Amino acid sequence: MSNVEKNMIIELSAYDFDALLKGFVPANTRLVSDSVVAPPQILEMLARIAAEIGAKFTPSAWMIVEAGEIVGLCSVIRTPENGEIHIGYGVAPSRERRGCATRAIGQLLEWARKDPRVRLLSAETGVENIGSQRVLERNGFIRTGERIDPEDGLVICWQASADEQVPAYNRG
Repeated sequence: MSNVEKNMIIELSAYDFDALLKGFVPANTRLVSDSVVAPPQILEMLARIAAEIGAKFTPSAWMIVEAGEIVGLCSVIRTPENGEIHIGYGVAPSRERRGCATRAIGQLLEWARKDPRVRLLSAETGVENIGSQRVLERNGFIRTGERIDPEDGLVICWQASADEQVPAYNRG
């Protein structure tokens, strides 16, 4: 595994969000050249959520970086409660279907499994968003139900345990 893949998710600070909103990039990275990572209104919303959550829980947002290029973002999108963090993620349209989100969410799970504050990760996907559903399935998330979101309509709810994976032969 290359060093880039090892460090695919890089914590986003308030300064980094501000830089992205102004069209600049954090140090040692560059923006996707052929599409946007996220529209300005989404970046603004994510910066606001990261600031609110970051006051109580950090890290709360990450850049998805591949080969030095910011290809997407992932973040905690609700204030964690009882060890559960609810995540959201996205990659630039030109980087979809290349495994970036799958690898990034895998790394987020690795981070969560090392953080004693986290016991469960949850996420939601639109029922039509098959790609995002596959990202979660490939990372061991289990479908736990559906709900109606006021903005997004019907969404599928997912969860993954952040408890260290114990090999079957070690279980008591």
